[in-house]
Amino acid sequence: MKFKFLLSAALTVILTSSGCGAGKPEKVTVGAERTSEYTESLKGRRVALFSNQTGVVGDEHVLDLLLREGVDVVTIFSPEHGFRGDADAGESVSSSVDEKTGVKIVSLYGTGFDYADSTNFKDIDIIVSDIQDVGLRFYTYYVTMVKLMESAARFDKSFLVLDRPNPNGMYVDGPILDMKYRSGVGRLPIPVVHGLTLGEIALMANGEGWLDDGLKVKDLKVVGCDGYTHQTRYILPVAPSPNLKSMHAVYLYPSLCYFEATKVSLGRGTDSPFEIYGHPDFKAEGEQLYSFTPVSMPGAKEPPQMGNLCYGRDLRGIPDEQIIAGGLDLSYLIDAYRHIENHESFFRSFFELLIGRGDIRSMIEEGRSAEEIKATWADDVETFKVLRRKYLLYEE
Repeated sequence: MKFKFLLSAALTVILTSSGCGAGKPEKVTVGAERTSEYTESLKGRRVALFSNQTGVVGDEHVLDLLLREGVDVVTIFSPEHGFRGDADAGESVSSSVDEKTGVKIVSLYGTGFDYADSTNFKDIDIIVSDIQDVGLRFYTYYVTMVKLMESAARFDKSFLVLDRPNPNGMYVDGPILDMKYRSGVGRLPIPVVHGLTLGEIALMANGEGWLDDGLKVKDLKVVGCDGYTHQTRYILPVAPSPNLKSMHAVYLYPSLCYFEATKVSLGRGTDSPFEIYGHPDFKAEGEQLYSFTPVSMPGAKEPPQMGNLCYGRDLRGIPDEQIIAGGLDLSYLIDAYRHIENHESFFRSFFELLIGRGDIRSMIEEGRSAEEIKATWADDVETFKVLRRKYLLYEE
């Protein structure tokens, strides 16, 4: 097998020159699985692993793989939902110890962890990132990775990304983040659906100077996937977070997540989160509506509209191909807005943080269509696609 090596003073990228064609079901080999490309370079170094339940290689976790290979993993950094991936969205997760290996787990989410405190990084030499993202600007895993990159740059640590495919990597869509809305659900000036893997995001953030205070990671490496292109339909082996329970939900997620910033339920507390939506006051004369009642359950302890009978839409019958072809689709949000008579408190301030611009709420309130609103970001998407090309590791 032949490999390309892209070298510069700031980074090294390792990727294969092979790839599969659009939509073909050939095997994808994730970066962590290509142990010959990185494990020897980790030996003799103190490693901090940024990962969670998605860091699997076959039936083995990357943590166990590294330890079996003789790598000294001294710290696990865990993101939102925790190392085992079972905490609610936004739930504070405490630091602990991995019961199986005894490696300490340092929670980076909801605990006041200080990325600028050198004591948190003094006992490590390199940060290794192996986590499955879903390719959306508001998904917090890449945000945490970027903040860890800033710490690596600040304290002169190496950074290695073991890359994984982007399950929504087939297209680019949505408004680019207006940086005045930068937050924990939006860190970089990228579209909602950016089409990048985490390895590509790391390269772009570093290369474009998007790290805070002009920081740059001097020693940044990416071990790429084998057999992947941006048109590969990659099926996630593990749920990336508690309420993304199916690939259908992963494909709908770019269009339904905005309900998190409204009074509408998107199915948390049911068996089909991110595949249905509704509200007790949803009314559509002459139409048969889907009904459901959210309840408390693991991963959704206090879901919106808990205990209330909601009426709305069931999207489970929409084919995956139709969802993907439609890209980011605000028609679901507009549908709910138009069929709930009382618009008071429909939107919450969190909406702007998710959508990334300050004018889209007013467009919906004014009655603009999803197609009209999508047209307002079309030129920005094309500009971004040109900008990102120099950081792409895989065929578009």
